[in-house]
Amino acid sequence: MKKITIAIDGFSSTGKSTIAKQLAKELGYIYVDSGAMYRAVTYFAMQRGYIGAHGLDAASLIGALDQISLHFEFDPELRVAAMFLNGENVEVPIRTLGVSQQVSPVAALAEVREKLVAMQQQMGAQKGVVMDGRDIGTVVFPDAELKLYLTASADTRAHRRYKELIDKGEQVTYEEVLKNVQERDYIDSHRETSPLTKAAGAIEIDNSDMGLKEQLERILSHAKALIAS
Repeated sequence: MKKITIAIDGFSSTGKSTIAKQLAKELGYIYVDSGAMYRAVTYFAMQRGYIGAHGLDAASLIGALDQISLHFEFDPELRVAAMFLNGENVEVPIRTLGVSQQVSPVAALAEVREKLVAMQQQMGAQKGVVMDGRDIGTVVFPDAELKLYLTASADTRAHRRYKELIDKGEQVTYEEVLKNVQERDYIDSHRETSPLTKAAGAIEIDNSDMGLKEQLERILSHAKALIAS
């Protein structure tokens, strides 16, 4: 059967990873969470002291990029393909608000993007892959057969993220989460390298008032039509 590449872009907390995982499961495709890769690099920088009260020491991080090894491995306890950084499972710590507050400046670095884009392109070289992020349809896989652009209001996304963090036991306020969502939106959309933008030919889906089932059915119909064509 013909295999295609599915690229999903969009702002934070639009449910990109959730829909991408479900889509990959339905199609028997490989799922790659590109955002987890940027979070892992951010976590590495925080652990090394390259991020602190002084902000981001970009030069030190760029100089240490060759010391970063990333791969996904199924975690039977979490029931997900977990992110491994230099052999360590970092799936839990990279999902904290602390990492979320620092990831956009790290992801804006051209050198970081160059390294991770090359890794992502290698992961999807054989097609049969669903990948989500900020520049998948524009930079990583500009020739993807199916490109999606997910969006929702900042308020809706902040409520989703807040509930997710509270459910994980994090001590955060809604105001903190909303501010983080808005700041990430601005940085992701205005960075010099690979800014978040709707890819040419991408199907835009505003899921502010749309359930997961409805989204999945709509996207699956597009995917199956392309696979059959």
